[in-house]
Amino acid sequence: MLLDAGLVPDRLSQVPELARQAEAFGFDGVWTSETQHDPFLPLVLAAEHSQRLTLGTAVAISLARSPMTVAYTAWDLAGASAGRFILGLGTQVRAHIRRRFGMPWPQSPPAQQREFVEALRAIWRSWSDGEPLDFRGQYYKLTLMTPFFRPPPIDSPDVPAYLAAVNPGLARLAGEVADGLHAHPLHTADYLRQVVRPAIAAGAETAGRDPAQVALSVTAFVVEDENEADEVRRQIAFYASTPAYRRVLALHGWESVGERLSQLARRGQWAAMGAEVPDDMLEQVAVVAPAEELGAALRRRYQGLADRLTIYRPFRAGERDEDWRRLLAGWQS
Repeated sequence: MLLDAGLVPDRLSQVPELARQAEAFGFDGVWTSETQHDPFLPLVLAAEHSQRLTLGTAVAISLARSPMTVAYTAWDLAGASAGRFILGLGTQVRAHIRRRFGMPWPQSPPAQQREFVEALRAIWRSWSDGEPLDFRGQYYKLTLMTPFFRPPPIDSPDVPAYLAAVNPGLARLAGEVADGLHAHPLHTADYLRQVVRPAIAAGAETAGRDPAQVALSVTAFVVEDENEADEVRRQIAFYASTPAYRRVLALHGWESVGERLSQLARRGQWAAMGAEVPDDMLEQVAVVAPAEELGAALRRRYQGLADRLTIYRPFRAGERDEDWRRLLAGWQS
């Protein structure tokens, strides 16, 4: 199991130092997200200022983009990083696609996500093998690729693609067509074991693949002290107020918590939501341990269950450095 960091720079100028420090601390990889910044641009600098780190998006929003533009960006990042880049893709939810990105919401997001990945691979085959581009699907039709627009070959043309998933449908899709699955931080070990892993296996079986070919990359909430507990309760409450995550709550009998949180969110009472997260929910969704025991506690929970683990805490240079060192020491011991 590999341990990764979430790269959250305020400015691109911070990325070189962040990448160097993450590598020096002993992290195996860094991930960027599509929240306040573009997810791809920091990885150009991270590739230049690191030697061994895996670099990936967790995640870039596919339904807000064309497969062709993503194919070019991923190809260039794979080349710049000597094959260390992983393309993580997510669908997002209807409100964000329509109202934040100004794009249409598809009739079937999983179907469009499948086609997006298939289109990417058709484009990359065209570039690496020189075959004509002829992809014809329900959502994308890509049939033009002249030599002028074909990029030069790279040493690692098979760019790994991970898909974000919470519910079984997208997890099965990852098992069918992806190289990995990004699990949302609102999960429990039981949910991964009872829902996500079996769905990946079912999808892989449908496609005639070995489920072991599909990596499970997990992001985990962590709590070291009471102040962090309050912040993590607020984060859990925000996600749990969204109907998309109700299946996680239902597995543990927390449906009434989700309903109360949704009501508070609708009324805009964000400050009151954290108090609605009970202790047992906090302890099953987050890994709660003192700083010196946190690394070992993470390994105990996820060993044999996840292939990669990312801490749901921004990694910033000069911020909580001693906490990170203790966490990594416990992880590696």
